[in-house]
Amino acid sequence: MSAPIDLAEIYRDLHSHPELSLQETRTAGIVAQQLDQFGYQVEKGVGGTGVVGVLQNGGGATALLRADMDALPVKEQTGLPYASTARGTDRDGHDVPVMHACGHDVHVTCLLGAAAALAENTDAWQGSLILVFQPAEELGQGARAMIDDGLFDRFGKPDVVLGQHVAPIPAGFVGLCFGPAFAASDALKIIMYGRGAHGSRPEVSVDPVVMAAATVMRLHTVVSREVPATETAVLTIGALRAGTKENIIPDDAELLLSIRTFEPSVLAKVMAAIERIVNAEAAAAGAPKSPEIIHMQSFPAVINDADGVARTRPGFEAEFGAERIVDPGPVTGSEDVGILARAAGVPCVYWLLGGADPKEFAGATDLAAIQKIVASLPSNHSPLFAPVIEPTLQTGVAALVRAAHTWLPTSSQ
Repeated sequence: MSAPIDLAEIYRDLHSHPELSLQETRTAGIVAQQLDQFGYQVEKGVGGTGVVGVLQNGGGATALLRADMDALPVKEQTGLPYASTARGTDRDGHDVPVMHACGHDVHVTCLLGAAAALAENTDAWQGSLILVFQPAEELGQGARAMIDDGLFDRFGKPDVVLGQHVAPIPAGFVGLCFGPAFAASDALKIIMYGRGAHGSRPEVSVDPVVMAAATVMRLHTVVSREVPATETAVLTIGALRAGTKENIIPDDAELLLSIRTFEPSVLAKVMAAIERIVNAEAAAAGAPKSPEIIHMQSFPAVINDADGVARTRPGFEAEFGAERIVDPGPVTGSEDVGILARAAGVPCVYWLLGGADPKEFAGATDLAAIQKIVASLPSNHSPLFAPVIEPTLQTGVAALVRAAHTWLPTSSQ
């Protein structure tokens, strides 16, 4: 399927110019300009930096197709000729490198390609399209911000929410399952308070570095020792920050935690364990002040509607071949796209888009062999994550168009 734009060039440009969450102004400008050229009604600044494009093509259902736009504070190490060298200022005021390490540049490019193809061939579908280019997915805030800014009141309520996420499965493949597809995400900041002192006199301090280190080790037992093997949880401590100099014992230490679960009861169990352990380690160290546990973000699991998946899958099988549609099972990564579907009260159908070089999978004849190779490749959020341009973009555009056709059939279909 061809589109009247150079998708590869747009992708390389977006990859070279990533923008952090709620700072996606350049990306939003490119999106708005392209949608306007395709004939969509365009609105910028929805939910901060979000863009919405609407195209009406007779009576019928309304499908919402969504792509996220934000990048991550990661220094790219791919060595690509179009690799990012960009830097930005994060929400804490720190100067950081910026990279599309999660593949949102792929998502934007594919949705632009689908927008062009759908506008070019309106005989193949009937109804209304709402294209949502969402900011701040990495913060778990963008979908909610757009809803709070009147997304459905201003542009109409859809009958389905559709979208995709690039992943290190073979390019040309699509991963689709029903039920829990992406995990719920919760992010915590924990501040542990000690008493600072000179590094030569630790006996007069309450060392928050030691306190934090002990807490890290204990927290890593929560999943392995308190969550049953039949349930799923992931607890990752992504940052431990303390001190400014080798001979100064600081007053406090900060931990940043990421928690992934599928069931609210499991999350409650993990949260209770975190609170117990953090307070107990502080008490054991003789902390002069109780620690703070700050809930920075929380968004629910993405649940793919069973009937929606059953309706969408045959179109994918017809487009790509049944052998290229795989069931990846639940993914412990997280996405806030489900908030859009929940708020509208409509089905969500969200799939994985293969982005890994098919050559890497030569000789892999079954799903187990593919999964083994996937585990060896750079994953999303890695500084080495680099989807191949084709057939990733071609497949991503075709998947979005086919899904739209499935949900917006013409009267003759």
